[in-house]
Amino acid sequence: MGRSRYKIYETTHPHFVTCTVLHQLPLFTRQESVAIIIECLKFLQEKDNLKLYAYVILENHLYIVLSSDDLPKTMQSFKQ
Repeated sequence: MGRSRYKIYETTHPHFVTCTVLHQLPLFTRQESVAIIIECLKFLQEKDNLKLYAYVILENHLYIVLSSDDLPKTMQSFKQ
């Protein structure tokens, strides 16, 4: 089950987000895994009006600077 430690007050402003892989497994070392992440971000740009400013994908986590009309909903969709 997911957890949320943070409360987002300005949902439409850009936010710096870190997503980590459970147990720090190096899942993003495969090109196919990275392609799935990028396709998901492209899909959310169309579906949820995601504005993507920057991203870095490392072997077991990623950093994203983004904004959306409803950031909590967009992040929930991304993590599913």
